[in-house]
Amino acid sequence: MTKRLEIKRPDDWHLHLRDGDVLAAVVPHSARDFGRALIMPNLVPPVVTVKEAVAYKRRIEDALPPESAFSPRMTLYLTDTSSADDIAAGFADGLITAVKLYPAGATTNSHSGVTDISRVETVLERMAEIGMPLCVHGEVTDPAVDIFDREAVFIERVLAPLRSRLPELRVVMEHLTTSDGVDFVSSQDRNVAASITPHHLMLNRNALLVGGIRPHFFCLPVVKREVHRQALRKAATSGDSRFFLGTDSAPHAVEAKECACGCAGIFCAPNAIACCAHVFEQEGRLERLEGFVSVFGASFYGEQPADETIVLERGDEQCDFAELVVAGTQAIRLFDPPEQIHWRVLDGSGFFDATLVPERRII
Repeated sequence: MTKRLEIKRPDDWHLHLRDGDVLAAVVPHSARDFGRALIMPNLVPPVVTVKEAVAYKRRIEDALPPESAFSPRMTLYLTDTSSADDIAAGFADGLITAVKLYPAGATTNSHSGVTDISRVETVLERMAEIGMPLCVHGEVTDPAVDIFDREAVFIERVLAPLRSRLPELRVVMEHLTTSDGVDFVSSQDRNVAASITPHHLMLNRNALLVGGIRPHFFCLPVVKREVHRQALRKAATSGDSRFFLGTDSAPHAVEAKECACGCAGIFCAPNAIACCAHVFEQEGRLERLEGFVSVFGASFYGEQPADETIVLERGDEQCDFAELVVAGTQAIRLFDPPEQIHWRVLDGSGFFDATLVPERRII
């Protein structure tokens, strides 16, 4: 039996688009379903200044399909030597939406990140004054801390003290992965929110490790125990506006994933909304899907939800998405959920378009 659901066009408040051939190949997938996206700055070299962000935004816009209304929201990569004046000017001019804190060495292309939070105190104080959001990759990099505990330890060592020092600073815990993170965000009365990815709602560490390593389920922060996945699902479907969608869609070439030291990241942009609909249906909360994917994030970032809508359809047959996207000489594998997905986003004519981009780009 077919079911349809109309919601405001979603936004993606955590997106990696990369650059060059990869950018050209993946951006149409986000532009199809999403109206806006917060673009991560961890290129090589990273996007540190407003000038660099403006140039990157231009490259993104040049790669969009004709007549696309997709609107990138730009971020700056925080370093020990970032300029508070440059950041504040970019925010005042509407060129920069947020600043991203990567602890040095925490994830892909993060080696230029912050080595100690005390080194960026002046920048954070200025951001608190002007109401500019700080997006946080919430993991410590202390080698003595187990990788599955790094989010909880980050909250204890870095985030909680930061909140005490600068309660006016607006903070987003990105790609939340633990019940500890859910509890921390829920305990804050203002100025703190969290994004949650589709894959952290669908995967636990068994999916990554049982029966053999699944490199295309490897991301950072790494997926956790089932108790944490259940906490994330409860938060996402709760209707609490502090929790919203950020896909953390992160394309990597297949050979960079399937190797002795594989890259962290899951490319989920093409089926992110379908996966979210699947989760919300499982939880009996489909009526709350629109808030999570289309309303709460926009509100936190000071924007209005989209006027435009999209239509999702649920059919009896499993939805088959393309397996690979080709970017120049590279192939990127799409997130393949461990469960059957029956939801799909319809295009304007009422049909599902699984290819979206020119045929040469899809295998």
